[in-house]
Amino acid sequence: MGIGIIFGGIVAFVIIVFLFVVLTMVPIGLWVTAFFSGVKVRMSDLIGMRLRRVKPRRIVNPMIKATKAGMGLNISSVEGHYLAGGNVDAVVDALIAAQRADIQLNFEEAAAIDLAGRDVLEAVQVSVNPKVIETPKISAVAQDGIEVLVIAKVTVRANIDRLVGGAGEETIIARVGEGIVTTVGSSRTYKEVLENPDNISRVVLEKGLDSGTAYEILSIDIADVDVARNIGARLQTDQAEADKRIAEAKASERRSMAIAREQEMRAEVEAMRARVVEAQSEVPKALAEALKSGNLSVGGYYELENLKSDTAMREAIAGGDQKQSAEARE
Repeated sequence: MGIGIIFGGIVAFVIIVFLFVVLTMVPIGLWVTAFFSGVKVRMSDLIGMRLRRVKPRRIVNPMIKATKAGMGLNISSVEGHYLAGGNVDAVVDALIAAQRADIQLNFEEAAAIDLAGRDVLEAVQVSVNPKVIETPKISAVAQDGIEVLVIAKVTVRANIDRLVGGAGEETIIARVGEGIVTTVGSSRTYKEVLENPDNISRVVLEKGLDSGTAYEILSIDIADVDVARNIGARLQTDQAEADKRIAEAKASERRSMAIAREQEMRAEVEAMRARVVEAQSEVPKALAEALKSGNLSVGGYYELENLKSDTAMREAIAGGDQKQSAEARE
């Protein structure tokens, strides 16, 4: 009796473990939901998802939505997109939205857009309901040198065919900004820009700025135009200041050269004076030599000294007269 009870307990334990494993590996409730929703999924597929570390609900629930929307998706393709890192729910929602809006979009295109990093559901929504992109303040200068600040609103619609590989909103904003700067720069005065801002919209729109982007530009509207600085006057002021500094630098250079030249001339004068002093020092020697050799008599020597004294006296008298004349003039 005791052995039978033990054996029965072991069997019951094995059955419980088996049922736990089966219920863990096989999502029976999800299979039942899928079956009554019309999704053809086999139990082996659900077990395989478990083994591939794929949550079956992430695959089956989108399949149920797609089936109820009348789209026949392949469960293997959906699981493959999930394993590739895609957002299955977003792709299925985008396909349903595209079908309701009568937009040609298949699963492969939607999956490629999703894997490219774009929000495929938002792309479909923007295709149906255009989006408005507002540019930051764009600084442009008219030909008269006045700066104006322009804000534009760009209405775009997503282009499904160019979502993969097409440029995004940043490119649209950059191209519109470039077109505004070019258009304002071709205006003669800032008043023309203020009077006819629609000219900017028309000229920029004609440039075909949406080429190679993921959007189609529907309209460009100028939301605000403000007058800013007088760039032309500022540039002229800066140029005048720069010219002034250059002139001051050149004048300083000439002044330095003049001072250097003056110092050189003073050095030359001192050198000449040294030579005169040196020559004067040779005069007594020459006189002594002349007296010694008999070329100059003692009387002649005294006559020479008297002549030098008379010359010095005349120079002193002349210098005094010149000083008195200068004082009289003052």
